[in-house]
Amino acid sequence: MTEMKVQNIRLFRLHAHHLDVRRKKGCIPEIAGACGMQNTPPGAWETSLFNRVSDCSLSDMKALLFPEKSLLQAWSFRGAPVVFPVGESDAFLTALVPRDGEDWIYTQGIAGALDFLQMPFGELLDKLKQVMPLLDDRTIESKSGLDRTMAEWMLPLLPMEKRDLWNSPSLYGTPDRQTVGGAVVSFLLRPCAFLGLVVFGERAGASPAFTSYKGWLGHPLDPGEDAAGKLVRKFLHCYGPATADAFASWLGCSVKQARRMWESVSDEMEPVETCGGKKAFVLSADKDLLRSPPSVQRELLLLGGHDPYLDQRDRHILLDDKALQKKVWQTAANPGVILQRGEIIGIWAGKRKGAGIEIKMTLWDDASASKQKLQDLAEEYVAFRQQKLLKMEL
Repeated sequence: MTEMKVQNIRLFRLHAHHLDVRRKKGCIPEIAGACGMQNTPPGAWETSLFNRVSDCSLSDMKALLFPEKSLLQAWSFRGAPVVFPVGESDAFLTALVPRDGEDWIYTQGIAGALDFLQMPFGELLDKLKQVMPLLDDRTIESKSGLDRTMAEWMLPLLPMEKRDLWNSPSLYGTPDRQTVGGAVVSFLLRPCAFLGLVVFGERAGASPAFTSYKGWLGHPLDPGEDAAGKLVRKFLHCYGPATADAFASWLGCSVKQARRMWESVSDEMEPVETCGGKKAFVLSADKDLLRSPPSVQRELLLLGGHDPYLDQRDRHILLDDKALQKKVWQTAANPGVILQRGEIIGIWAGKRKGAGIEIKMTLWDDASASKQKLQDLAEEYVAFRQQKLLKMEL
């Protein structure tokens, strides 16, 4: 097997993620469609696109979602809100629909509510699917509003003896604001998203808004003929060399589902050897590019904490020190990272204060990044956010 060096893998992935050089606005569908852009916390996808495109303002980005609707936001892999091209909806939605014996993504936590109601998962999902078409001609503001409304619409479909239980306080931490039914809906909305029954609509101030795929775009979701294969190819191109287990982790799906999808393109991949002698796979079409990746025109980058590049499952490729990895990948509110030729050399965070933003950076001992270059990058990012850089602490 061909052995792939760590630095070659980094440079290859930088190129696949469109981080080696900034592209023009016309490349946005290709860039956003590479592997999707997570939008948690809200605005994360804008930071990701900013780091890849040279001539796209914040208002331009928002226009791509609305009114142009060339990009779409919906719950996708790992149940997270993801922005992707409308034309690739099959890869980011349909591909995630499980087959017999496979679990739905992001629904494991529903078990407590099912036990409380003494109702099966499939029955409740079928009842929610019956009322979801009511979204075709309306928009609902806020996620809590969506949960509550759908739970109310489902109530008449439930057996009489289950309705009081359905309206009982939630078992999931917000009993004063959510019912058991609202919690059930919250879990089941991810499967509905994969089926094209709910997407994010035009944002209403600080709150997200929701409608159906058909209501937003004027036509139902086309499931496509090779949705699973498309998604596996995207993953391998952006994160290869990789394994089926890493694919399962990235999707947040069962190993069974990941391996079934993986096998759909097994004839398009081949094994290579990564650091430590481990076996992984690459697309055959990418092998030469991995051996000799393009040179990097941008040595230093400030990536947002949830940039797609940081979604690599083999984190040692980006950062070998396991203690420092814990500072980058946290349970919530990941910091941004300082990237040098594909390797993480520090972290950063921005804080809004008054009329601008203050940025604090931490470089690790062996880092050699120029302070002036970091200052320039900070000012560029803050200007993109239409703010002033009040202070940079290094």
